[in-house]
Amino acid sequence: MKMIRQFLILVAIALGITFFVFSPNNTKGGKSKKFASEEIAPVAQYQNPAPTLLFKSGFEGVSLSAPQEGYQYLTGKDTETGFSWPLFILGSDFSGIHRVNDDNGKAISNRLERAQGPNGAITTTLYQEVSYDVQVTQTPYQINHIQQNPKELYISYWMKTDTVSLLGNDEWRALWEYKTKNYAENNGFRMIAYMAKDIQGKPLWLFQGDRNPQMPVWQVENYKIPLIMGKWFKLEFFLRWSNDSNGYASMKVNDQLIGEHYGPTTYNADPMDFIMLTQVYGNSHPMYQWVDDLQIWDGVPTP
Repeated sequence: MKMIRQFLILVAIALGITFFVFSPNNTKGGKSKKFASEEIAPVAQYQNPAPTLLFKSGFEGVSLSAPQEGYQYLTGKDTETGFSWPLFILGSDFSGIHRVNDDNGKAISNRLERAQGPNGAITTTLYQEVSYDVQVTQTPYQINHIQQNPKELYISYWMKTDTVSLLGNDEWRALWEYKTKNYAENNGFRMIAYMAKDIQGKPLWLFQGDRNPQMPVWQVENYKIPLIMGKWFKLEFFLRWSNDSNGYASMKVNDQLIGEHYGPTTYNADPMDFIMLTQVYGNSHPMYQWVDDLQIWDGVPTP
């Protein structure tokens, strides 16, 4: 098993995709746990006083393509918000739902589905599923070819997961992440969020920055706020981009702080490469989820 795990880690690094290394002794919620000598500088979390809405969609009136060369594409104008898919921000020119190792289409399912939404009304949602794993099988919505580092970036959406994953010990599923250009060469940075069960079967949220899957720079484990399965919850991620101590990042669920990090949000000034806006990947199958009401801002919006 150890050799298999090491092989999969090497595969993940080579492909530049997600892999999970859980450090069960780092049980700390609310602040970042440092693994490198790094000063924590107190900074104001939010600095943009008048943020601009970059994108908003509840998937109403849009279409999802059939698989094409490993991707599926959302297209068309959202009839409620007026924003159009595909989603391009930060100078990107390509975005879509990536189908990684989908076993000729059998292991992954993505579709737009009418379902009861976060407010109880019937609405259009993005449904994503990974039925089983072939080799790091996953299906994230990726914003690729990013050309501009954000000054500040706020992402929120509503999600409802299945109730059949994360039932055992040492299990996890990734929710969201970004990577910089040289991450695959171990000279970049990744920030990632998980739902997980530790080796004793205790549920937790995990928020992490790392330089490769085996090298966390910081890690926040939150056991205090219960995992939410089979019910809608709101996810929020905020990022202030910096190579220095004035950077900041946070993760919230239903307005409750899961974890935050004060310090660099990249490594060696490596620029942002792509964002996995939503992610369906883990070691507990099948796993599936519904997503609705996506918003992206260049700062934290005023309530």
